[in-house]
Amino acid sequence: MKRGKKYLEAVTKYDKQTLFEPKNAAELVKKLAFAKFDETIEVSIKLNLKKSQSVRDTIVLPHQFSVQKRILVFARGEKAEEAKAAGAAFVGDVDLVEKIKGGWLDFDVAVATPDMMKNVGRLGPILGRRGLMPNPKTQTVTFDIKAALEELQRGRIEFRSDKTGVVHLAIGKVSMDADRVVENLNLVFKEIVKKRPSDAKGEFVKSVALSSTMGPGVHVDLRDNQ
Repeated sequence: MKRGKKYLEAVTKYDKQTLFEPKNAAELVKKLAFAKFDETIEVSIKLNLKKSQSVRDTIVLPHQFSVQKRILVFARGEKAEEAKAAGAAFVGDVDLVEKIKGGWLDFDVAVATPDMMKNVGRLGPILGRRGLMPNPKTQTVTFDIKAALEELQRGRIEFRSDKTGVVHLAIGKVSMDADRVVENLNLVFKEIVKKRPSDAKGEFVKSVALSSTMGPGVHVDLRDNQ
C-alpha cells in the first residue's frame, strides 16, 4: 500500500517495534495524528484463534465519543408504541421491510422484536453485509425494547473477531483526553479476554495496537492485563 508523505513522516517519530504503556501509547497516537479533522482512535487486537473459533459481544464504553445513533425498530402494536416512547428514530412493521428492500438505509442500528424476525429475515442479504441485521447475540432481537434502546443510546457497541482473528474497534477521538482513551481500551481488552474460548490454546492475545484514522499503529503493552 502506498503511503502519503505525512504518514511516512509520522512513522519516523517513534520506534514501531517498541511496546508502549497504555497511556504513553494513547498520547503518542494523539501526537502522530495529522489530519485536519478529529480522527478516530482505533484498537486492533490480534487473537490466537482457530478458524472455528470467534469472539463476539457488546459493551458500553465508559467514555462516549460518537454522535447519537439513529435507531430503527421493527415492531408492531404495543411494542411499536414502546419504541416510539423510548426515542427510536424509525418504527415500523412490513412497511419498513419494504422500504429497505427498495434501497433505503438511513439508520445506524436496527432492533426487532422476536415475532418480527420472520419478515426481517428476508433482509439478510441487505442488512447482513452492512452489520445492521438484528441479532439475539447483540441484544438487538428482544421484547424489552425500552432497555435495548436505553443501552444503545448510552453507546453500546459490538465487537467481534474477523476471519484473521483480529478485533478492530473505535475507542475514542484524538481530541479526547488520553486517560479516557485508556479507560475505554482497558474495558475492551478486559471484555475480550473474558470471551476467550474454553478450548483456546497458548497465549490468547498476540498483539494490541492503537492508531488514529490516518496515522500509523502503535503497539501497546497489556501483557499484565491478561
